[in-house]
Amino acid sequence: MPQFVLLGTCDSKLDELLYLRSQILASGGERCEVTFVDVGRSPVDHEHITVRQDILTTKYAPGAGAKDVQNLSRGDVIKYMIECASKWLAEAYQLGLKDPKQAIHGIINAGGTGGTSLASGVMRNVLPIGLPKLIVSTNASGDMRPVVGETDITMMYSVCDVAGLNYLLRRILSNAAGAIVGMAKAYEGSLAAEPKGESHSHQKRVGLTMFGVTTPCVDKVREYLESNYPIECFVFHCTGAGGRALERLVSEGVLEAVLDITTTEICDQLCGGVMDAGPHRLEAPLEAGIPYIISLGATDMVNFGPKPTVPEKYKSRKLFEHNPTVTLMRTTPEECAAIGAFIVDKVKQFATDKAKVELVLPLGGVSMIATPDGPFYDAAADDAIFSSVRNGLKGFDVQLVEDARTINDEGFAVDIAKRLVRLMGLD
Repeated sequence: MPQFVLLGTCDSKLDELLYLRSQILASGGERCEVTFVDVGRSPVDHEHITVRQDILTTKYAPGAGAKDVQNLSRGDVIKYMIECASKWLAEAYQLGLKDPKQAIHGIINAGGTGGTSLASGVMRNVLPIGLPKLIVSTNASGDMRPVVGETDITMMYSVCDVAGLNYLLRRILSNAAGAIVGMAKAYEGSLAAEPKGESHSHQKRVGLTMFGVTTPCVDKVREYLESNYPIECFVFHCTGAGGRALERLVSEGVLEAVLDITTTEICDQLCGGVMDAGPHRLEAPLEAGIPYIISLGATDMVNFGPKPTVPEKYKSRKLFEHNPTVTLMRTTPEECAAIGAFIVDKVKQFATDKAKVELVLPLGGVSMIATPDGPFYDAAADDAIFSSVRNGLKGFDVQLVEDARTINDEGFAVDIAKRLVRLMGLD
């Protein structure tokens, strides 16, 4: 019996949300249930609203207690209702973990930019990756990075505004209902198929980080690990969201070891690139104390969009058009030293089990275009990052390995995989 949460601002979108609710019930069948939660500015009284706004803002008020929502600015209302609704949803989700009859199998919202910001904030805050999440939004055709983040929120463009029902919006909301019902039924079925007492398979779950210029290494590592050991690999594309997703899955207990071959997102964090994973990159695996190997894949580059979008201050730098939509900028010796210092600082601050941490330096080249015959070859920059890591870790009790081969050398890939196997106790 799939059970859904419908989040919405009932003071402005009640008719549209009621229609969406009716379509979910129609698609889900007789035993389907919808918990309708009002996250609007003003309370609305309606027989189908399950959790009223005034209940959220009193019983689930964060911190010192309830605020007068009516007197808050629009932005503050959204922030406050995210906190209240997140507190409610966390309680409801935990209750469902204890009692399968109350489990949540899908969550959905429909609205404008404010409602999208509110609903996505609640979904990202509380629900694990894998549980179906869908937002029908007026701005779903734009830049959704702040909305989706590192999660699996599905966005559907409403085409016309969610402001009055018409034949087109009815069709789109009906499609959205069918989509969330289909996802929830598949999710419910997958939960039922799992062995009792186990949320995942018996295989060890290993996270790998990859970029186009480190793909040969990661492909070989994955092949070696999965062919020889009870290991299932999860590969994350280092686009900013990829690194954050890896860290989140470590925090959620999904990943049991990480081979962080590609740490290029640090370059974008420090130099203003477009694939920035944020200032907390590397922290989750270190804090978790799981087997964790860090290398320097693709630290020779900062990522920008099409060439005309490269910031003016970087126009004279060494640039390489990876494809029509991605322009790479070679990192300088000074930037490479800072990247190395970032890695060292994270290891020193956050490593809870130093015996489980290793750093591997591919002295022959950190990417397929940073080798002696490649367009990003720069011996001084490479020496800067290697020296920064080497000198920064002197006297600190973690294993540092210096390998003369390039990162994409097949032997390098197999050896770094073997190192992870040893840390995992599978050898």
